[in-house]
Amino acid sequence: MSFLWPWVLLSLLAIPVCVIAYLRLQQKRNRDAASLGTLGVVREGTSPTAGRRRHIPPVIFLIGIALLAFASSRPMLTLPLPRLEGTVVLAFDVSASMAAEDVKPTRMDAAKEVARALVDGRPAGAKIGAVAFGEGGLVVQPPTDDDDALYATINRLVPQSGTSLGRGILTALDLVAPDSDTGSGNQAPAREAARALAPAVIVLLTDGENTEQPEPLEIAQEAIERGVRVHTVGLGTSEGTVIEVDGFNLFTSLNETVLEEIALLTEGIYFKIEDSDNVPSVYKKLETEFIVEPREVEITSTLGGVSALLLLAGSALSLLWFGRMP
Repeated sequence: MSFLWPWVLLSLLAIPVCVIAYLRLQQKRNRDAASLGTLGVVREGTSPTAGRRRHIPPVIFLIGIALLAFASSRPMLTLPLPRLEGTVVLAFDVSASMAAEDVKPTRMDAAKEVARALVDGRPAGAKIGAVAFGEGGLVVQPPTDDDDALYATINRLVPQSGTSLGRGILTALDLVAPDSDTGSGNQAPAREAARALAPAVIVLLTDGENTEQPEPLEIAQEAIERGVRVHTVGLGTSEGTVIEVDGFNLFTSLNETVLEEIALLTEGIYFKIEDSDNVPSVYKKLETEFIVEPREVEITSTLGGVSALLLLAGSALSLLWFGRMP
């Protein structure tokens, strides 16, 4: 614990002085009572219980004064406080297979619903960006706190081409954690340095099918070195379905294996969306993605509030029992 105004703590030296003064006052009252007794004057209505009870309000009052003096020094307490990741990048698969209807109404529509849920729950201070990837990757919305811009970007996305999961992850990665040539000789220090520079996560919204280079697991390894987690949201069913692309019927199904491996490698979470009813569960898990870090917090107001309650309690008891302030 530290103090912004440590010199104020000197005021606590007055507390033992007050205690000594109170004890001497009580001794004087006892002597006066004894003197009156020898003169034949007896105080009526004073019981042993009432005698002991008269010390309670002053003690409570004195504790409140001491706590108020302590609070006035503006104490700072180091607490482990959670905070939401500063930037979330939504990486949308816009390949032709995302038009499949094994998730109703389509895989792409389900991906958009997940994205809108994350935008709706965006806390103050957090920013969301968007990347679209098919055969290549493109930043369609830099990280922003403008919800309207994010909704407009999400609504514009349409399925159109082949799939490169690696290119999608790499595009999102370059957006939030550009390669700083940290090297891969010792991954742990590089990872911690990258995380300090880029408090961000990537949410990969895809069916997991990959038809283009680079290999997604190689890029996932790159995400590890840059200190960025990748959460994967699998859209589709394992049974799959048939879609028509340029006059040809193509079979497409959810590739869970690669998505689970990407999430595992990067310490992310894998979610499976087979039905739009699953969307709320994805959001609930992602919204609790916190970093816990120690921060110094001033607790003056908390201690001041407690001291005020003690002062009120001491005064109220004194008025209730004895008809006077302590």
